[in-house]
Amino acid sequence: MPALAAPRVEAPVTAVRALAYAVPTDGPESDGTFAWERTTVVLAEVDAAGETGLGWTYGSPAAAAVVEGELADAVAGTSALDTGAASLAMRRALRNAGYPGIGATAVSAVDVALWDLKAKLLGLSLAALLGPVRGEVPVYGSGGFCTYSGDRLARQLAGWVESGIPRVKMKVGREPERDHERVAVARRAIGDDAELYVDANGAFTPDAALRHAEVYAAWGVTWLEEPVSSRDLEGLRRVRDRAPAGIEVAAGEHASTLADFRALAGAVGCLQADATRCGGVTGLLAAAALAEAHELDLSGHTAPTVHAHVLAAVPRLRHLEWFHDHVRVERLLFDGFLEPEDGVLRPDRSRPGLGVELRRADAERHAV
Repeated sequence: MPALAAPRVEAPVTAVRALAYAVPTDGPESDGTFAWERTTVVLAEVDAAGETGLGWTYGSPAAAAVVEGELADAVAGTSALDTGAASLAMRRALRNAGYPGIGATAVSAVDVALWDLKAKLLGLSLAALLGPVRGEVPVYGSGGFCTYSGDRLARQLAGWVESGIPRVKMKVGREPERDHERVAVARRAIGDDAELYVDANGAFTPDAALRHAEVYAAWGVTWLEEPVSSRDLEGLRRVRDRAPAGIEVAAGEHASTLADFRALAGAVGCLQADATRCGGVTGLLAAAALAEAHELDLSGHTAPTVHAHVLAAVPRLRHLEWFHDHVRVERLLFDGFLEPEDGVLRPDRSRPGLGVELRRADAERHAV
């Protein structure tokens, strides 16, 4: 039997760069455990064979130093087509420096860039390269920050529903008793047919989460995200098992390793994953396989431009978070940014890779 021909593309990685931008929010924002006034994105650019791949993460600008240091050394000279080998090399390079946390976000940015680059070299969209199982990815509107007035909360959530997104999420947990009225405001604004989700960002104890869940359920809430810290696996299981009928517990946005996802799979009703935190495209596909093995749906966390392509290839997909902050940032930074139609994102398969290009002049105004 004849041997397979070698790939016609010779594509050793020749350069890795990092760029960091901090984009102010359009008002003070907070959730149950954190407050912020800017969103920081760290971009990785990887060059090979005359093409440049683009990837990014959200988090500390310190990730840029990791990208241009340990990770650039790890992938230099490797083939841009060998994304699996590059992923392994990057994780190994951070053994002593530390892979979880900032290290994981840096790896994620470079991994996404390598997949974008590989697809460009092969003349395919990333969705086509990954082998999609669907042509569209359902989204849910996400914002409803604890700092919002009732009027702004209502306008934002109702706006998404009116635009065709039939599911929306708001933040809770900073002022738990006030949240009861906020949830009522949200339900009245979106009507009876739209799905209503809440996200506590780990603000509650299990007992408090169950107590508030009874109120949420009365207003038709069907999704309770991170009711307790994702490190409290027993607490997550307790809330999942005792929550009112119809409320599903979800977590996973901060997971960065398969061990994290394996532990969470036994404690939630729907598993979340974020390609900008869990090792990029490579890590998200692994998390999706683990979710499928546990007969769980996967929900993508934020960063819609990346996830629209990757989640199209995930068999057990629930939906993708259309997060207010990341939507604003990606609209600003990228030509080719996708907008939802009728509550779904459709990856552009007519453009190579992720299908976006950096608007450098717009981005430079926010350089860190």
